Amino acid sequence: MPLVALLLVAYLLGSIPFAIVSSRAFGLEDPRRYGSGNPGATNVLRSGNKGAAITTLIGDCLKGWLAVWAAQQLGFSAFDAALAGLAAFLGHVFSVFLRFNGGKGVATALGVLAGIHGGVALTCLAIWLVVALISRYSSAAALAAALGAPVAGLYFLDEQATIGVLSAISAVLIWRHAANIRRLRDGTEGRIGDKKKK
Repeated sequence: MPLVALLLVAYLLGSIPFAIVSSRAFGLEDPRRYGSGNPGATNVLRSGNKGAAITTLIGDCLKGWLAVWAAQQLGFSAFDAALAGLAAFLGHVFSVFLRFNGGKGVATALGVLAGIHGGVALTCLAIWLVVALISRYSSAAALAAALGAPVAGLYFLDEQATIGVLSAISAVLIWRHAANIRRLRDGTEGRIGDKKKK
């Protein structure tokens, strides 16, 4: 399989909006119509349906991991596999099925990291959990984990190009959280577990 074809398939895989798929499966309202409007697990949780939120989280993580794993199984290099993960991540953020307006990409990024190196993924997950438990802000936890990903990459990975992919994912994550950063600064950011608002 040519690399271009791999990246296209990975992008389409990443574009699957599990927040919307799981919401429909559980008979819930479209997550883009309440809370933050973000089609992601945290916003689905605001519906009060933990099953739908967990399904969304698992689906979004798996598509990131699957893109990297499939590339590895097909014999692509570690860097090419990381690029496939990046393509899946960008598919989630800029989903072709949602008119190129997808989610923030936190869960999909975690799946990509797990495919690249378990140590990087576990480090970022630990950062997310600690910050989330202390602050109860999912966005603050995501930002901290995003900043930690390239640093963890420097420790666990040897290939500089792959660390560059981690840096690109982190940069997009931070950019996608620009509105959250403003709300955190203003004290208006919603906390984990808050119920949905129209």
